[in-house]
Parts: sequence; structure tokens; C-alpha cells
Amino acid sequence: MGTSRTATATVGGAAAAAASAAAVGRNEVVLAGRVAAAAEERELPSGDRIATLRLVVPRADPPRRRKDVGEGARRATVDTIDVVCWTAATRRTALRLQADDQVELEGALRRRFFGGPGGRQSRYEVEASALRRVSGSRSVGT
Repeated sequence: MGTSRTATATVGGAAAAAASAAAVGRNEVVLAGRVAAAAEERELPSGDRIATLRLVVPRADPPRRRKDVGEGARRATVDTIDVVCWTAATRRTALRLQADDQVELEGALRRRFFGGPGGRQSRYEVEASALRRVSGSRSVGT
């Protein structure tokens, strides 16, 4: 009888730990799409080097509404997402990519602040932690 209580407490404890971790927050992004253009590398004022690229990700078709039924074919809609690569491995992979390569990436959504002509501005981008080409001219990845 003591054993079953221990097992229940362990399972319950694992569930409680998972629920607690979820309550703290999670920032995970997984994307698959097409590279819009070759990545660009630049050096920041801090001396850090980054590679940036844009990923074009098709949107899923939204459910059709009643009034849409009579309309003709819809245009394909996409999201264009800025991606930044900070690590040496993701930078190397990004710099080998060419326009129209299909890639998969994992990372986190970041909000970056910078000074612009109109004052302080911000934008969202995905910070890639893993990046790999799934089809294109050559297959490479981190």
C-alpha cells in the first residue's frame, strides 16, 4: 500500500512540476518556409557578428465564411518573418542559404529596440537556435 502512494505522489509531482513550468512561461518558435533572399552578415557596434534573413511562410487557408462561397479563387497569403542568427553555427548555416531554399528553424520570438529617425522604435524577430536547409541547392544545417 505504501508503494502505490509513493508512485501516485511521484506521478502527481511530475504533473505539478510540468504545470508549474508552463505557468512560468515559454517562448518557442518552430518555422518552416522559403528563404526570401541570401542572408546578410553584419557587425554590431558591440563587435558581435550576426546574420539576418527573411523567411516566407505560407498561411493556412482560413475557414470559408458563407459570403466567401461565391467569390473566385483567393490569393495565397504568406507571412514574411525576420530571423536573426547570433551563434557561429546558425550564422554559418544562414550564410550558405540561397533565395528559395526551404528551411526549418527553431528559436524564440524577440522584441528588439533601436533608435530611428522618428525616435525609439521596435520590431519583432525570431532568434534562431537551430537552422537547417530541407531542400534547395545543397543540404546543410546546425
